Amino acid sequence: MQDKITILDFGGQYTHLIASKIRRLNVYSEIKEPNVSLKDLAGSKGIILSGGPYSVYDTARPKFNSKIFELGIPVLGLCYGHQLIAQELGGKVKPGKTREFGKAKLKVLNQENLFLGLKNKETVWMSHGDSVVELPVGFEVIASTSDCSTAAVFHPQKKLFGLQFHPEVTHTPKGLKILENFIKICGCKQDWTTSRFINQTIKKIRENIGQRKVFLLVSGGVDSTVAFALLNKALGSKKVYGLHIDNGLLRKNEAQVVKRSLLKVGFNNFHIADASREFLKALRGTVNPEKKRQIIGKLFIDVWQKETQRLKLNPKEWVLAQGTIYPDTIETAKTRHADRIKTHHNRVAAVQKLLAQGALIEPLDELYKDEVREVGLELGLPNELIWRHPFPGPGLAVRILCADKEEKIEKVSEQKIKDVCQKFSLEARVLPLKSVGVQGDQRTYAYTVALSGEGNWDILEKVSTKLTNTLKGINRAIWLVEPNNLSLKDLKPKKAYLTKERIELARQADFLAHQVLKKHNLMDKVWQMPVVLAPISFSGKGESVILRPIWSENVMTVEFSRLPFSVVKEMADKIYKLSGIEAVFYDVTHKPPATVEWE
Repeated sequence: MQDKITILDFGGQYTHLIASKIRRLNVYSEIKEPNVSLKDLAGSKGIILSGGPYSVYDTARPKFNSKIFELGIPVLGLCYGHQLIAQELGGKVKPGKTREFGKAKLKVLNQENLFLGLKNKETVWMSHGDSVVELPVGFEVIASTSDCSTAAVFHPQKKLFGLQFHPEVTHTPKGLKILENFIKICGCKQDWTTSRFINQTIKKIRENIGQRKVFLLVSGGVDSTVAFALLNKALGSKKVYGLHIDNGLLRKNEAQVVKRSLLKVGFNNFHIADASREFLKALRGTVNPEKKRQIIGKLFIDVWQKETQRLKLNPKEWVLAQGTIYPDTIETAKTRHADRIKTHHNRVAAVQKLLAQGALIEPLDELYKDEVREVGLELGLPNELIWRHPFPGPGLAVRILCADKEEKIEKVSEQKIKDVCQKFSLEARVLPLKSVGVQGDQRTYAYTVALSGEGNWDILEKVSTKLTNTLKGINRAIWLVEPNNLSLKDLKPKKAYLTKERIELARQADFLAHQVLKKHNLMDKVWQMPVVLAPISFSGKGESVILRPIWSENVMTVEFSRLPFSVVKEMADKIYKLSGIEAVFYDVTHKPPATVEWE
């Protein structure tokens, strides 16, 4: 049996990041519910208790099987998990006098076991309000911070560890080393590789499909392309068929690019269906982002079913496949205790029904984007396919903000915003624009603050972080690039819907921005760059474009990209010349608190 580490999920948005980091260390990891049976933990060499949005003394906290402490295998608790270990074994947890959010200096008191190879002082990432104030019998403190005396604890005989900080995030520089020390304490073989995943998945696909065939929705993005290649390798081209649906919400010339790319690598078992009229008709008058995603997700299934009927395929002989990956599921609250960030189009009701019926497979749904790319490279796909910028399944629909009434801004202090921004000579205004975000393991749908003034990435980052951390109702900040000679107080919202004209405007703005990136050889310096069309302007007639270039390893955490200002200005100048565009902004928000996409 393959060695594995099991993560018990208490609803933390970083749960899958923990799993991903363990896999980075070549150990298989899987996620289970906190009340998992001991039988389902068979084969686990170690257990990690995740963070979560609860307090250990909440009556609504997730149910937990405390018998895991009797298994005799190492257990590592992180944040909430750390506090849970303390409370379950006889210690005490209370609200801390000081809430710690962000970077902290860790004083390491024991440089063995979990902290082997670390210095006596390290930087870590904290995010907690509660603290362990009394340790259970047999535990000792092995690290502390100025505001948390029990930042790391250890039971030497039982090999139980608790960390108040998050080693899984990149903001804890030695976090990966800490996790590697834990898997070595567990005695795990570091033998889980891309090749092993491919072989195991091919075997699983063949067992699940049997004599049936697979029909895959191929968007042309890296996930569906790799899934297509994996299915072809597992079953052969005669048992796999791909469908690329042009929903009218794609990038410029996207359908032609997808067709050329797939043919170039030897795939000809697919075709393209133009369903743009059906999608536009179904979305007419829709404003709510969740509603957009649900309509689009259902329509993908409807079009697939129509195409199978047109091709006279026997539904009993065919199974649908999707290129769904881990982040798609966690942000849709696949795990019971996670807060839903947004409904992914691959998780609408029609898809859930197919999953329940066993009529849908997702060969990549346990992988992250970086792992998917590794699989693609191992399968021999070219770099130009593997390293394409991600593009959302709903396409431009979630990058074109809509409004049917003027949003009334509530519970946001304009004065507090001004107080923060005046120190840096920035003008600021809360806009009647809401976007999806994630703050403290919870979903938010909150307002945006617009900033104007001299461009300085350090200052803009500092102000954005301050506003989103301290003000309720704010989860995103944008900076005005063009024009820079008008006051934000003149910005006006307007009614706007998904129309052919707006889609084409967004498509052209996206094309121009990416042409500039390519010109300056910056495509590989940016993970992704959503270009958002927003119904706000200075005259009330035109619209605004918001550039959202970001960098990430796995999309669970994200930093906005600090592109050269000359490049940003060039992008803005080209977009500003488009008829109907009155302003160009730049999104200066990390994730958290903002998600990558706005909707």
